[in-house]
Amino acid sequence: MEFDVFLCHNGQDKPEVKKIAETLKQQGLTPWLDEWELQPGLPWQRELEKQIQNIKSAAVFVGGSGIGPWQQMEIEAYLRRFVRNRCPVIPVLLSNAPEQPELPLFLEGMTWVDFRRLSPKPMERLIWGITGIKPCSPLELTSENSKTPNKEEQIKQILPVQSQTFTFETFTVNPNGKVSPPESKTARYYSEDLGNGITLEMVAIPGGTFTMGTEDEEIERLVKKFNWDGFRSERPQHRVTVSSFYMGRYPITQAQWKAIAATAKIDIDLETNPSRFKGDELPVERVNWYQATEFCKRLSRETKQEYRLPSEAEWEYACRAGTTTPFYFGETITGKLANSRASGTSADEPKGEYRQHTTPVGQFSPNAFGLYDMHGNVCEWCADTWHDNYDGAPTDGSAWTEKGNDYRSPLRGGSWYGYPFFCRSAYRNFSDRRVDDLFNVGFRVVCGAGRTL
Repeated sequence: MEFDVFLCHNGQDKPEVKKIAETLKQQGLTPWLDEWELQPGLPWQRELEKQIQNIKSAAVFVGGSGIGPWQQMEIEAYLRRFVRNRCPVIPVLLSNAPEQPELPLFLEGMTWVDFRRLSPKPMERLIWGITGIKPCSPLELTSENSKTPNKEEQIKQILPVQSQTFTFETFTVNPNGKVSPPESKTARYYSEDLGNGITLEMVAIPGGTFTMGTEDEEIERLVKKFNWDGFRSERPQHRVTVSSFYMGRYPITQAQWKAIAATAKIDIDLETNPSRFKGDELPVERVNWYQATEFCKRLSRETKQEYRLPSEAEWEYACRAGTTTPFYFGETITGKLANSRASGTSADEPKGEYRQHTTPVGQFSPNAFGLYDMHGNVCEWCADTWHDNYDGAPTDGSAWTEKGNDYRSPLRGGSWYGYPFFCRSAYRNFSDRRVDDLFNVGFRVVCGAGRTL
């Protein structure tokens, strides 16, 4: 059997190296790892000598304990011949490696792969070193000289090998709240294992261009009808082009929050059970912007993916899922389609139930991208700083952080506490980033634009 890469590592670093090896296998590569390939009861040196003839490259992992004694023997006995044969030998710094690591002399001067930092993307660089195939950058994918991929091709570009599909039903409603017959749709997603049976499902969102915000005439109608000037923050309408990315199928749940909040601190401490309404499948709430950002940093560290809060543009694009109506269901929503204060109405729909608390994620129908609870349940933090309107807003889907209010960030989607018209796709509000007792505020995460390996 041929192997793509020999994984030379200190035994103390095996847990992290094994996780990297499993990711390489998921990407279609064949890594050589001692515990997978050395048969118990046989001399390891003899077996390794036989198998190493069929290995195309090597990666030397350096962690917090440096080069181990068995690792040193492998370097002296075998890895130098890779260099002589002009096969890649890749120095890899693990997440706990010191700032100034000691490398074997024959590796000095070579380009590292550095898992201590998420940028540049370490797993992509490791695969590049192994295969010699350079990953496409977003600029290369969208250059004027390249063919613009259709949505199906865009999804394929960002899908991991282990992606799956799921089928779901969507509905539309008219201004009177009458629900259409269901329409069946399919979306792709991948699952991130957070341990103890807890997973995070991330849905592929194809890139595209949409109109963000609300037209002036509709804003003035809303201001007059509901006597609230805040709707004017949704102007001016502008066209935005968003690159493909992954977004959480649901808001972050309390079970997911606990799994990550229990890991080691990066910048700030996290309470493991902050929510007012308790339940593993309920969305986490009473978390401020800094706590949500800390969660993303820890999640990134634990999974070796680059997770973050969505930009406002990404959030609205994903919520609309190709629609131009006030809600992704159509002209209005009902209490049977979303968890909001349905005792009030948005259009001419009948009044519905006001539940007065959060509901388990995924209880209501999704949008056409397969995302749940984008209307109601909990308001969701975005990465941007707050701006009072869209004058000067970016048109590339990126988070708008310049010349804004650094103490505030946008909230999107409305909540169980708010009336239906606060759940519209274009609706935006804000909160102080440090307020952490809002029992109607949570968040969801994104990965990309384009998935980070």
